[in-house]
Amino acid sequence: QVQLVESGGGMVQAGDSLRLSCVASGRTFQLHVMSWFRQAPGKEREFVARIWWSDTSTVADSVKGRFCISRYVGKDTVHLLMNFLKPEDTDVCYCAANVYDGNEYWDQENQETVSS
Repeated sequence: QVQLVESGGGMVQAGDSLRLSCVASGRTFQLHVMSWFRQAPGKEREFVARIWWSDTSTVADSVKGRFCISRYVGKDTVHLLMNFLKPEDTDVCYCAANVYDGNEYWDQENQETVSS
């Protein structure tokens, strides 16, 4: 299994930046992609960004140009840098990890709240 722990959320003013981190532990040698999702109050959970262990990455069109995902090689840590935050970015962020055997893991206990 893989365990995920997120950190870095908080309350900021519009235009500010935040960096979320997600640290994976456990059977991390099976990891091949990690993602960020978010869910605003009253809305469905939506995809934000994804990075593969090849370091290919993608972000949702809604945050393109403002958000950036990166990976700290060797630490099994993924960061989501969120710039120029807007009030509509207020949400709860979730980190997810996929492993080669097809399983997907979520941080169900430590989601980060971003409020702008």
